[in-house]
Amino acid sequence: MRPSGVAAARATEGDVQMAAADDLMARDALRASGLFAKADEQAIDALVRVFRIRRFRRGETVFHQGDPGDALFVLASGSVKVVLPSDEGAEPAIVAILGAGEFFGELAILDGAPHSATIVAVEASETLVLHRDTFLELIDADPGLRRALLAGLAAEIRRLTGHVEDLHFLDLPGRLASRIVRLAASAGITSGEARIGWPYTQSELAGMIGGSRQSVNRLLADLAEQGLLRLERDLLIVHDIERLAATVER
Repeated sequence: MRPSGVAAARATEGDVQMAAADDLMARDALRASGLFAKADEQAIDALVRVFRIRRFRRGETVFHQGDPGDALFVLASGSVKVVLPSDEGAEPAIVAILGAGEFFGELAILDGAPHSATIVAVEASETLVLHRDTFLELIDADPGLRRALLAGLAAEIRRLTGHVEDLHFLDLPGRLASRIVRLAASAGITSGEARIGWPYTQSELAGMIGGSRQSVNRLLADLAEQGLLRLERDLLIVHDIERLAATVER
C-alpha cells in the first residue's frame, strides 16, 4: 500500500532530517578523530560521502578475531573493547578500551590480514565505516592522512607497551590502580577528583588487568574502604587521583 501524498511528504521530510542528523554526526566525529582532525572542509565533505554509519548495541560484537579485515571504523559515540579471546572458562584479555574519536581495524586494513582481535561494544555505539579500497586510495592521495595514521599506530604501540609493562612489573593491586589512573588520564583528569564514566562490568575490568572477577571485587572493596574511590551506578569516582597513583609500585 502506498502512503498518501501528505504521508509521503512527511516520510520524505523525516528521511531528510535523519540524513541531515547523520551527516552532522559524521562531520563532528571526523573532526574529533585524530586520524582526520586536520582535514580541511573539502576533504571532510568527501569523507562524509564515502563513510557509512553502523550502530551497535551494548555487548554486540563489531567483528571477531580472524574475520576479514575489510574496513576501518571510527567511533562517533560510545565505546568498544579490544578483546583477545581466551580458552573456555578463562577471562578474555581486554587490551584496550576505545572511546569517541578513536579508530580501529587499521592494522588489518593495511596488510589485508584477518583481524588480530575481537571488538565488542561496551555501550551503545555509533561508528563510521570506510571500506578498504576507498581507504587505501585516500592514504595514497593524502600525505597528511598518512602522517595521522602513523601517529595513531604509534599511540597504539605505546598503549600496548604500557599494558605489557603493567602485566610484567606490577602485582594485581598495582595493575588495577594503574588502569584506573590511565582511564582517568584518557578523560583528561590527572589531579584532584576524577569522575570517570563507568560502563564496565567487573568481569571486563578483570579482563583489562589479567585478574579474576572475584579478585577485582575484593580489590575494589579494599580501595573503597581506604577512601580512595567509590562506584555510583555508571560513574567511578576517585577522590584523589594522585593519591591513587601513589599506590602503584614497580
